[in-house]
Formats: sequence, structure tokens, C-alpha cells
Amino acid sequence: MIEMENVYKTFERKGIKTTALKGINLKVNKEDIFGVIGYSGAGKSTLIRLVNYLEKPTKGYVLVDGQRLDQFNAKELRVVKKKIGMIFQHFNLLESKTIFQNVAMPLILSKKSKDDIQRRVMELLEFVGLSDKAESYPNELSGGQKQRIGIARALASRPSILLCDEATSALDPQTTQSILDLLKRVNKEYGITIMIITHEMGVIQEICNKVAVMEKGEIIEQGSVLEVFGQPKHPSTQYFVQTVIRNSITPSVENKMKMEKDSKLLKVKLVGEAVSTPILNKLIKDFDITVNVLFANTTEIQDTTMVIMYLDIKGNDEQVQAAMNYLKKLGLLVEEVSK
Repeated sequence: MIEMENVYKTFERKGIKTTALKGINLKVNKEDIFGVIGYSGAGKSTLIRLVNYLEKPTKGYVLVDGQRLDQFNAKELRVVKKKIGMIFQHFNLLESKTIFQNVAMPLILSKKSKDDIQRRVMELLEFVGLSDKAESYPNELSGGQKQRIGIARALASRPSILLCDEATSALDPQTTQSILDLLKRVNKEYGITIMIITHEMGVIQEICNKVAVMEKGEIIEQGSVLEVFGQPKHPSTQYFVQTVIRNSITPSVENKMKMEKDSKLLKVKLVGEAVSTPILNKLIKDFDITVNVLFANTTEIQDTTMVIMYLDIKGNDEQVQAAMNYLKKLGLLVEEVSK
């Protein structure tokens, strides 16, 4: 659906060149909700602007539906861009126009009939839950309502792709949740592929099935949300994950454990069906060891449960090694934490 092949983007101002993107390779499949996360200045917004060709790559190719955007002439590119909707952090509504007129704008520009416009706009206002606001003006709406109108407007031309540039960062947590729920409906009911740019890992956890992590113009890690959240490799990814999933013991407990020489500290991760396995009972009963749970956290990612535990295990070397082998045979991720 969306592909980038070895994409670079360089800006030049007053003779000074800045490379915003460096060798970007990614693929967004049809009906994915694909998240791109990174710090400010990581290149996220530049990347998303390449998808609808608001920016052109300095090097490399951007493809939509298998077709390279650089091979289209201006007229053909306008047709392609009509299939790509976009919503923004600050809504970008026309304050002098009614809500109906704001949503209708793409249809008016496409010279649709009045009947088609009336039907489509009211259908979308009903979809976003604001059919009673058709004759209101943007300054009469809350931030969340404005973003719902932004979504309705982006859907007016029946796009196959929806781009979201920090679409929830100006909203409070409760309103953010309602907008994410609406985007899920857009994806499910209309079959629209969604690409979300954000600096909030909670947004990725809540709605996305795939994620790419950016830093200094490069993708440093990407994959399914379950993979990336479950076993983040890059330090920046680990930091982002820790903002929504507590996955380590406190420094005071860790320091206390370092004083104990006759035990092992294990980090154990259980995912999916493995969560229901009674591992603690099995360890104590079958391996004759002492098990102390120092930390445990349960989270839900893409309808899959993940549990992270830190276990303090005491026993002789043979018993402890047998217990570790048992956990690994179950397919659990087992990591011995150095003291």
C-alpha cells in the first residue's frame, strides 16, 4: 500500500544543507494502522509529507499501491492525492465556514453535485457523532469535536489512506481515547489504511499493529507492536516502551538484590496463552527452590496479554539451572539479570 525505498530528504537554506531523512525503508500493508514514533526533530513529519508528496525525496522512491509517485505527471498526481486524506494536530478548519462547509470543501473542489455533497457530508457527520453541529462554526466546538470534523473532512473524498500528523497531541487523555476509538472504526468499517505520526507511545499501544521508531532521520527499529513492545532492542525504543509499560524493578530493590550472593535474579516474560501457565507453583513444587516475586506487570497489546516478572530464585546451582531450562522450554523469554 505504502512503500519507501532507500529514501533520503535533504533541505537547503542559505547554503546550509540538512538531511532530515537517511535511507528510509518501510512498508505499510493495506488496512494496517502503522505508527511512526520519535522525538521532536526525528524526521517523522517529513516522512509523512512524502507519502502525499507535499515533499519530494532527494533520493529514493515513494510508492503508493505499487506505483512510484515520481513517475506521475501533475494531473495524475492530483488524482492519486485525492485518495490520501490527512488530519492535523491543530485541526486546520476554516473558521469563517460552517461545519457542513468545512467537511464539504474537498467535494466542492471536486465539483460534486449538491445532492452528492449533502448526502456525503451528512453521512460523515453522523459517523463522527456530530450531525447536530452542521450549521455551527469551529469556534463553537471543543478540541475533540474539531478533530472529529477534521476526520470527517479527510474522509469526504473516500480515501484509501489516512495520514495523521500528531492528531491527538493537542487533546486531553479522555478526548484522545475517543479520537483513537473513532480512528479504529475508520480502519475497520471503511477498510482505510492509517499511518500515524506521534511522540506518544500510548497512542501506538492503543491503536497500531505496526510501528517504526525514528531517531535523527533514521528508522532504528520497526516491526509488529507486540514484537517491539515485547523485546525492544534500541535504547531509545526501550525508553519509549517504558513510558507506557513498567518493565523493571526499582533501583532500591535492585541494589538490595546485589547484596544477596546466594540467589539469581531472573526477568521472565510471558505472552499470550503462556500467561495462564502456573509457572510459580511449578517452580516451587517440582524444583524445590525458593521463589520471590519482586515485580510483576501485566499489559494488553493488540488483544494479547503480556506479563513481565522479576523473580528472585534461591537454590543450589543444579536446581536453579533446571528451573531456568524448564522456563525456556515453555518458550518464555528468560533473562538472568546481572547483580
